[in-house]
Amino acid sequence: MKKIYFAVLILICFNMYSQTKKDTIIEFDEVIINENRLSTPISKQNRNVYVINSETIKKLPGKTLQEVLQYANGVDIRQRGPFGGQVDISVDGGSFEQTVVLLNGAKIIDSQTAHNMLNLPLPVEAIERIEVLRGPAARIFGINSLTGAINIVTKKPKDSGVLVSTYAGSNFEKDTQDTGDTFYAGGVQVGAVLGKEKQQHSIFASHDKSNGYRYNTGFENNKILYQGNVQINDSNEILGAVGYVNNDFGANGFYAAPGDKNSTEIVQTTFANIQSKHHITERWKIMPRVTYRYNYDDYRYLGDNNLKVGRSQHYTNSIAAELNSSIKTEKGEIGFGAEFRNENIHSSNIGDHDRDNVGLYAEYRTYLFEKLNVNLGTYLNYNSDYKWQIYPGLDASYELTNSLKIVGNLGTSQRIPSFTDLYLNQRPGNIGNPDLTSENAFQSEIGFKYTKKALNLNVNYFYREINNYIDWTRMVTTVPWQSQNYGDLITNGINMRGTYRIDLSKDSKLSFYLGYSYLDSRFKDTRPEPYSKYLISSLKHQITNTIDYQHKDFSVLLATRFNERVTGASYWINDFRISQGLKKFTVFVDAQNIFNTTYYEVGAFPLPARWFSAGVKFVTF
Repeated sequence: MKKIYFAVLILICFNMYSQTKKDTIIEFDEVIINENRLSTPISKQNRNVYVINSETIKKLPGKTLQEVLQYANGVDIRQRGPFGGQVDISVDGGSFEQTVVLLNGAKIIDSQTAHNMLNLPLPVEAIERIEVLRGPAARIFGINSLTGAINIVTKKPKDSGVLVSTYAGSNFEKDTQDTGDTFYAGGVQVGAVLGKEKQQHSIFASHDKSNGYRYNTGFENNKILYQGNVQINDSNEILGAVGYVNNDFGANGFYAAPGDKNSTEIVQTTFANIQSKHHITERWKIMPRVTYRYNYDDYRYLGDNNLKVGRSQHYTNSIAAELNSSIKTEKGEIGFGAEFRNENIHSSNIGDHDRDNVGLYAEYRTYLFEKLNVNLGTYLNYNSDYKWQIYPGLDASYELTNSLKIVGNLGTSQRIPSFTDLYLNQRPGNIGNPDLTSENAFQSEIGFKYTKKALNLNVNYFYREINNYIDWTRMVTTVPWQSQNYGDLITNGINMRGTYRIDLSKDSKLSFYLGYSYLDSRFKDTRPEPYSKYLISSLKHQITNTIDYQHKDFSVLLATRFNERVTGASYWINDFRISQGLKKFTVFVDAQNIFNTTYYEVGAFPLPARWFSAGVKFVTF
């Protein structure tokens, strides 16, 4: 069946050759999507890629990366902690372990558990854009990109200056179970950037603190991030980043409700990356990269008052080295690369484990005809636990008119079980399964992109089959949860999104964004239905909508989210931000969940009710 899909797509591409040829002119603010080896203007992209730019990020009513991603089409954010404290992220109905996150192309993989993957020292002010790539992407990004990839691209400052910002907020409710204090949250952030012709540097530090929004959900979060770029000459550039985050929070109901009412957790993450770009010749460039990530996770089931019982400590290290290259030819562009990755863990209830991963990439992009663009590639992987596997993929697009393009892709990918999946021993609550096999996915997708003046529209349909799907299940409530290769999961999905901008006057504009996703998931074989930790809460319908009005330095953005999951009540969440620029100052007011909706994303505890906050930023760059 998979071979038939590849053959059909290739046949369609060749049949399109008979279409009338016309010059292509696309009116679009070009963004270059960097896929490690090949760089592609978004207007020429063959994949379903959704970009959140810095202007949109600045206007959204969110102060963290996690909150910004709530408004991304097809992205499922399941929060445990408030305001981005701890978040699971997935794309198009996959599990939170099946989406890979990247920072400037460097993979952020937490081999202990993906619960900690977004524990990053990254302020939203440092983000240039967020690229959401849908569908299996092994031939581009390697392991764990089973259902998609999210690449966070940071800013390269052009000017020098400083940033000082602060905010405070509350729901004006009291902690009646403990202190009687009113719930609040507040924070301060400072930063400095140096923007020169041949070098750019930036450093950001922040402190956020809250007593939560219900009993034992308070947090204290400290972050620091440095980034540097040095252009040695026109052919050679070095980029580096190092960051640290310490996140200490109350974990009431996070993993084992209701017994974990007094649980606390500390997660500390250190991230470092250095990479460079070298144009060996006009047509040939190489891009080496080395990445290191350390994560410490200290979970205290009975809280801080009893550390001798129910405490889990995990120390995880991962180091990765990559070498990517591309060569331009008369007919197209060839990309190839290699990577090595070592992961190890020392843990009180997972044990001591170590594994290696080696990957080889090969890609080729060409215009078979004037309007037919094709990307073909494969990823060859060796893992010390799962041995050799190969994952090919094919993307193609055809420009029917100056404004309309048909896109299609076929892809395969994998997800290697985390150390928690394999070896966790938290009896009587959760136990791992060392006999798990890796998950493998095949996906086909077809859709179209329409761009004309102020209107941009994307519509896509996909079919995906995940073999050996891993979930934590049990048949009766008297036995522990255990990770299992439960079966083959079939998903049919539709996602649509569109933007439209109206220029009301020289200084005023009104912008609309609307996104919709539909997912229908089922297992191939009929079997007794178990209790499930994660599949049972996957999305079925999702709507994301923003309405943005801007007049000079004044803006109002209203954001709406609708989620309907496989089980549980559906819910609408409405947020807004009002902001006013006053020379180098920006004053903003946020209101989140303005209609006070009660809703749940993980477990049986509600997320924050209506919350108001206000802040001010002073920026000189």
